[in-house]
Amino acid sequence: MNKKLICLVLLGSVIFFCDGGVTTDFCCSQPCQKRGVCISKGLDAYECDCTRTGYYGENCTTPELSTWIRSILKPNPNTIHYLLTNYKWIWGIINNISFLRNTLMRYVLTSRSNLVESPPTYNADYEYKNWEAYSNTSYYTRTLPPVPKHCPSASMPLPDVKQVVEKFLMRQRFIPDPQGTNLMFAFFAQHFTHQFFKSDFKKGPAFTKGLGHGVDLSNVYGDNLERQHKLRLFKDGKLKYQVLDGEVYPPLVKDVQISCGRNLPAGVQVMATKILEHGREVRYQSFNAYRARFNLEPYNSFEELTGDKELTADLKSLYGAVNSVELYTGLLVEKPRHNAVFGDTMVEMGAPYSLKGLMGNPICSPDYWMPSTFGGKVGFEIVNMAYLRKLVCINVKGPCPFVSFKVPEDKMYNLAKINPTVLLNEQTSEL
Repeated sequence: MNKKLICLVLLGSVIFFCDGGVTTDFCCSQPCQKRGVCISKGLDAYECDCTRTGYYGENCTTPELSTWIRSILKPNPNTIHYLLTNYKWIWGIINNISFLRNTLMRYVLTSRSNLVESPPTYNADYEYKNWEAYSNTSYYTRTLPPVPKHCPSASMPLPDVKQVVEKFLMRQRFIPDPQGTNLMFAFFAQHFTHQFFKSDFKKGPAFTKGLGHGVDLSNVYGDNLERQHKLRLFKDGKLKYQVLDGEVYPPLVKDVQISCGRNLPAGVQVMATKILEHGREVRYQSFNAYRARFNLEPYNSFEELTGDKELTADLKSLYGAVNSVELYTGLLVEKPRHNAVFGDTMVEMGAPYSLKGLMGNPICSPDYWMPSTFGGKVGFEIVNMAYLRKLVCINVKGPCPFVSFKVPEDKMYNLAKINPTVLLNEQTSEL
């Protein structure tokens, strides 16, 4: 009788836990800091793997001596960004001294690109390292593993995505970019990112059709041999083209549908809503978790995140706690850096992946970057002398128009009196 009773109690406990009852997996609370990996040790214990993090201790929070010294000497990310984007005269001197330029560029490239794991580690279906997560390139890779499915949700449910978009992301009025960036840059950036951001929605938002996972110019030349042959002229190394009124254009395709081409607010709202829905579907970790992953201090309050009291109240009413703010929402409501549109998280997250993608292209290898790769000195000179204005001017008839990624100086808005935090209330999901 006692044995039967014990079996019933044990069976009831198993059913309780498996049926979504109270979980005691301590790894769900993400106790391991500084890129440490949490290893569950049953229902009542965990262990942090602090290997090569520069930290040790139960939760990887105690710095090693070299890490401690480096943290004291190294400026914070905002200071580094300011130094790299100002003092043009100093950078002019450094760029003319080859060994200084090469040493500094090597440091900038390696320090940024090392923030992105190589080889890749996680994808949407695996929160642990395994061969499938590494070898199946039909997935997007992940900086942070997805939140495990068995972990409980936050203290309060996530808000309705449409409410988030309408409350925080819709445009109220036009706010020009403080740096003068124009729409040509936005279109160029969008076209450029189509090399690797090609989601395969037939499979789901976690999958990509850009199997090169980097800068391979498939947006220009095609992503497979069949498409490349359809685009190439097979003469003089050119792509197919047509001449209209003395100007050179790519051949047109009849009746190609362009989704949301007029960029109406309704279309933008749908796009932002889908981004939030997809983020929840693939179980992104919180905005603060991503800040910590890229060596930024997590925000302790909504006001620290936004710098705006009204926005703070709205965020608190929907999310409850700052650690519950989603990645996409956090990126767009974060207080911007000085003289910029975005906050430091967007830059500190985006730069490592941009550099990794660019430097991962074989053309950046010394074994490729030489005249013979381009057919000789003439071809190499054409590549080295190529720039945006020249590309436009040699293909249009008559005087060369204004060509730049920035608005002309005499057309710049006077932004001196605009409070940077105003950008938060005027934020647009088009960004």
